[in-house]
Amino acid sequence: MADRVLITGARAGAALDLARDFRAAGWDVHVADCGPSRMASWSRAPSAVHRYAAPALDAAGFRRDMDGLVDRLEPQFVVPVCEEVFHLAAWARGRDLLFAPPVDMLRRLHDKLAFARLAADLGLPVPESVACDPASLPPDPAGWVFKPRFSRFGGKTLIGPQPHLLATIGEDWLAQRRVLGSEVSFYAVARAGVLLAFTAYRSDWRLAGGASFAFEPLAGPLAERLREIAGTLAGATGLSGQFACDAMVDDRGQPWLIECNPRATSGVHLLAGDGALARAMTEGEPMPPQEPRPAYVGAAMFAYGLPMALAGAGWRKWHATLRAGDDALGRPGDRLPALGALIDGMRFTVLGWRHGMSATAATTRDIEWNGEDLS
Repeated sequence: MADRVLITGARAGAALDLARDFRAAGWDVHVADCGPSRMASWSRAPSAVHRYAAPALDAAGFRRDMDGLVDRLEPQFVVPVCEEVFHLAAWARGRDLLFAPPVDMLRRLHDKLAFARLAADLGLPVPESVACDPASLPPDPAGWVFKPRFSRFGGKTLIGPQPHLLATIGEDWLAQRRVLGSEVSFYAVARAGVLLAFTAYRSDWRLAGGASFAFEPLAGPLAERLREIAGTLAGATGLSGQFACDAMVDDRGQPWLIECNPRATSGVHLLAGDGALARAMTEGEPMPPQEPRPAYVGAAMFAYGLPMALAGAGWRKWHATLRAGDDALGRPGDRLPALGALIDGMRFTVLGWRHGMSATAATTRDIEWNGEDLS
């Protein structure tokens, strides 16, 4: 009988590609989420799709449901994908089946100010970062970026704001010296501080809040420098789990770390496929060098990218992105999830309308963590 893995955060495309990768590695794959996911349900990769209570809205129910799922499925491995990782880490204290760092380390990585201080202590390039003490805000906000220490998608970020806008920030914000340049990202996997899988990428196709839906692999000196940074982070923290960072690259080609996401990100799409990523996570087997093709989220490329192209981003650029890459959701032999993702996207749009927020913000409303006590 095959070993069983439980992948949480089934709403995310990264969870779908991880499910495919684990299946390619010979695992019996189960996925779960606190909301419905047509994308996952319509895929051939998972054996079953399960539900649990929303961790951000019903912590006790979430822990109860996780206990029940683990007792019933008896998975050898639990892999978080989205922000439920924080709630899972609190639930999993004393268990060794969760592929994620402990809560204290997750907090240090997720808290943007704590992460900046950690990176600086390790000698890694990070912009000057300070707490937003209302009594001592930077005198020239034009040269700074202001954002909540616990946030996602850049929805509240203020870049070089007018002074009167500083009245909207709180004490749980940080100010970070602004770096002019282009944004890049990396996704990595480590076990016991050893870097086992890595990819770096950039994106020219983003939503207003910053979420990307097309991913171009990076190579050359910049990718190698980012790999060195990932290795330093993993080694210094003894990290076991998935982690990802965003960085700004200045006009000299120097990357500056701006935040860390201690979970899966869209970089999964550039590594998953033949089971090597699953083996890195479960067996500590380093992934061989990769030359991934670009990837994109097909539903988003048509729903958001096409209007952007017609409005000025460029039809040829949009068409070239489709020709050069692969749809991460509608893989050969497993096309239906791409249609399911459209239906899931409409659900989040309606949820956002109901709660007075963007569809992007609605995707994490029931799972996000903003530094609250999880004991």
